[in-house]
Amino acid sequence: MSEKTKDNKLGKKIKTLREAHHLTQQDLADRCQCELSTIEGLEAGELPHSLAPLIKITRALGVRLGTLMDDDEALGPLYITQDQMEEVTRLKSLETSSDAGELSYFSLAAGKPSRHMDPFVITITPSGETNHKLVGHEGEEWLYGMEGEVEIEYGKEIFVLHPGESIYYDSIVPHQVRAHEGQSAKFWPLSTLRSRIACANIRGRQHVCRRQ
Repeated sequence: MSEKTKDNKLGKKIKTLREAHHLTQQDLADRCQCELSTIEGLEAGELPHSLAPLIKITRALGVRLGTLMDDDEALGPLYITQDQMEEVTRLKSLETSSDAGELSYFSLAAGKPSRHMDPFVITITPSGETNHKLVGHEGEEWLYGMEGEVEIEYGKEIFVLHPGESIYYDSIVPHQVRAHEGQSAKFWPLSTLRSRIACANIRGRQHVCRRQ
């Protein structure tokens, strides 16, 4: 048995929530419009935690992404220092496409029970891919540049986000967020509940800390 399978907290949470809704694995797969093998693999801890199906699962189950990612819960204020920023899990791909990269989710609110926000930060390391697929989805997104330069391809336009700058857009327009000119960058994303996760189609190797 692999370490991934033995420490399968996310898979166990998916199964618990699914059964609480009286859904079979096939029912959940139908709601998520994904393959049955995806649900089976995630619950068994045999598949890497891909962001795209996880977003669909949280929508189908009516929970936040943070509900699946959180480990411990604590009462009272949750104070997080820069050194305490915790990598909750590593998501192997953001979407099933040729330029998808690796993403690590760093929660700034893991452990806060019954919260209504999930702040996180994303650090992008270029993937080296040159062919990019733009994706549109419901909702709105806001990004704030923290370090380096972030490139946002939005429809037929390209914007470069520098530290201290922000961009707000309707995410229904096909778009992609990625590192600019081969450099690493860090930004803070927010999105509407409909959009669920800001930059669900971020490209490159990435690290994250924010709300879903």
